Amino acid sequence: MTANAVFIYSPEAKRYKFNQEHPFNPIRLALAKHLLEAAGALKDEHMLTASPAGEDQLKLVHRYDYVEAVRRLGSPQPVPADVAGADKFGLGTEDTPYFPGMHAAAAAIVGGSVLAADAVMDGRARHAYHMAGGLHHAFPDRGAGFCVYNDAAIAIAHIRKRYGARVLYIDTDVHHGDGVQWSFYADPDVCTYSIHETGKYLFPGTGFVHERGADAGFGASINVPMEPYTEDDSWLDSFRATVSRAAEYFKPDVIVSQHGCDAHAYDPLSHIHCSMRIYQAMPAIIHDLAHRYAEGRWVALGGGGYDIWRVVPRAWAFVWLAMTDHPLMDRLAPEGANEPLPLAWQEHWAALSDAPLPADWLDDLAAWTPMPRRGEIAARNKEVAGIVLQQL
Repeated sequence: MTANAVFIYSPEAKRYKFNQEHPFNPIRLALAKHLLEAAGALKDEHMLTASPAGEDQLKLVHRYDYVEAVRRLGSPQPVPADVAGADKFGLGTEDTPYFPGMHAAAAAIVGGSVLAADAVMDGRARHAYHMAGGLHHAFPDRGAGFCVYNDAAIAIAHIRKRYGARVLYIDTDVHHGDGVQWSFYADPDVCTYSIHETGKYLFPGTGFVHERGADAGFGASINVPMEPYTEDDSWLDSFRATVSRAAEYFKPDVIVSQHGCDAHAYDPLSHIHCSMRIYQAMPAIIHDLAHRYAEGRWVALGGGGYDIWRVVPRAWAFVWLAMTDHPLMDRLAPEGANEPLPLAWQEHWAALSDAPLPADWLDDLAAWTPMPRRGEIAARNKEVAGIVLQQL
């Protein structure tokens, strides 16, 4: 019997930690998982435990010399020659420094995303969620943007190789999903869709509407760059219109989605001013598209998100709640409705948090100051979405 949804757990993913000061902190995974458990939404029977990816899987996307560099630089004491060459592989930067155990931790994340893909494609489950995945900035020959191995691209390449399925990749991270886009830029059977803050002002500086694919893949790369200080309505209007057209245009066999949650106003690494409302809405929209166009086949991954206490747990929990048709999603649906977060979760983490934990699932927008130039920003976003729609 096919399960409705499975939750993929990668035990070694918690070791993916660059250093104590780095904004990418794997405690996010424990916070979000515990929130789901405290809400009674995640049970043992939902869980599948992943094994680390092998070299054959890593090399579906990454070059042999890069994998070897990751392995050597992640050793307890890398040799001076490897340290001297770290920059060549993007692993000597402040954003993506090498760290002990790097290869094993990154391979564990890849293994979880590949298991999620297999669980959906071989019929074990209609949907699969690997919260530790979504490291979308790594390239075949180098790491970048906190990402060592590109688990999203590897999972897609694995689906293409083993199942021959057409893949629609939907990236909702505030940063452009560049590593995945360029990996499949000339592939007509992989459509990459990314909605993000414009690269005019934010890393990685790409993701413009003219990036549409190459050769046989022209038209299968779709980018929806949003203006800084975009708010909920404008973000969601742009997302609904363009992602729905993309799915209708491409007609995928499976959807792979990345759920970075750094477009929230609290996130310290971007300039978007959205609330938890978009993170409630976006997975529900993707869920509907999966059933409408891909017979329900949906693989969801995590991603960015650097307000680890107030934003990430709720945003990532919403993906699973949407995936499982949890009744909480219906209770939150009416405009203005809200519900308290589980008290057990709040009490468990309050002493560790460096900011007051949220009390409710949704933000209280009545307490927020509206952004100036709201109409101008929304008009620009509408213009960009219109260009994208004309291209499809």
